[in-house]
Amino acid sequence: MHITVAGKQVETGEALQTHVRDGLTAITKKYFDHAVEANVTFHRDNRAHFACDINLKAGRNLFMRAEGTAPDAHRAFEVAAEHLAKRLRRYRRRVNDHARSLAEERDGAAVPEIARQVVLRQEEEEAEEAAAAEAAAVDAPHGVVVAEHPTEIARLTVGEAVMRLDLTHAPVLMFRNRASGVLNVVYRRPDGHVGWIDAPAA
Repeated sequence: MHITVAGKQVETGEALQTHVRDGLTAITKKYFDHAVEANVTFHRDNRAHFACDINLKAGRNLFMRAEGTAPDAHRAFEVAAEHLAKRLRRYRRRVNDHARSLAEERDGAAVPEIARQVVLRQEEEEAEEAAAAEAAAVDAPHGVVVAEHPTEIARLTVGEAVMRLDLTHAPVLMFRNRASGVLNVVYRRPDGHVGWIDAPAA
């Protein structure tokens, strides 16, 4: 297992790095029978507490994310690690099966389907124009593009997509439905439930 520990204006000494490596190794060996990679970052939150972000990669297109905050860095990691372990316990058998199926598809599949993921920044003036355009029922202007990178659209069942949404703690996930072959979206609703948008087949 490859683990990278970094700090943003936070000292990550040998004791903290050992604590992180031992903790993550103990968690991941329970759920994975193959190599995984992890990036662990520490920083300060708005309350001057320590915050820990864990980003775990368990395959080409299987990612997990967990966060934790606490008065000290060791405890912040433990909180984040427990959040990660809780999600992994929920999908104990399915995570490894899913990772294996992705590897098998990769070995026998053609070129993966790639989409653009764009981050837009909306300035105050643009926000006002967008509000006015919405009121007038016309197309709103796009914000300024501040980042753009490719993202792979995986072929998943709805259950696998919901699992990924939960493991990554992401607000939304687009995927190609394995059964119908059309693009679908799962997203986190304000009430805590998961929504599913299923486009009709062509």
